[in-house]
Amino acid sequence: MTATDEGAAGRGGALDEARLTEWMAAAITEARSATDHDDVPVGAVVVHLPTAAVVARRHNERERLADPTAHAEVLALRDAAAHVGRWRLDEHALVVTLEPCPMCAGAAWAARIPLIVFGAPDPKAGAAGSLYHLAADPRLHHTARVIPGIREQECGVLLSDFFAARRGRHPAPADPSAASGSDEG
Repeated sequence: MTATDEGAAGRGGALDEARLTEWMAAAITEARSATDHDDVPVGAVVVHLPTAAVVARRHNERERLADPTAHAEVLALRDAAAHVGRWRLDEHALVVTLEPCPMCAGAAWAARIPLIVFGAPDPKAGAAGSLYHLAADPRLHHTARVIPGIREQECGVLLSDFFAARRGRHPAPADPSAASGSDEG
């Protein structure tokens, strides 16, 4: 997949499979850290598109912080805004292992994120194309490009293994579309 998009890739940058895969690798590394404190393994990174630099990286911390809003995406967006020094992240991409839920898609919308990249779809709570599509809702004054399915199987396996272990079962065969236990956990 090669996608050139001035608005989403920054000033003339190209979004190729290798770059998207590299960013998702960083999000997957974050997702794995969530299990250290029994959180659903979702990881997110925020990338400055003109330079391709990762400026924030976080994983779910709802259990650790006892905070229902401590999803990886929200935490990463907060860190990115602090790094940039402003709330508007219109030159940044949100890269996340699981399709954002309505809260997280709303946070990306509020931050004016122009590009959302995700790994596994979330048919139970996804708000970037599966159940809802906040990123492309024409009634809103800001839309974002969505690139789904980057390292989808690997992202789905992280979730299915986590939920299988939580339920005391052996991991089921990897089927990311069925395995999405939802970030709502």
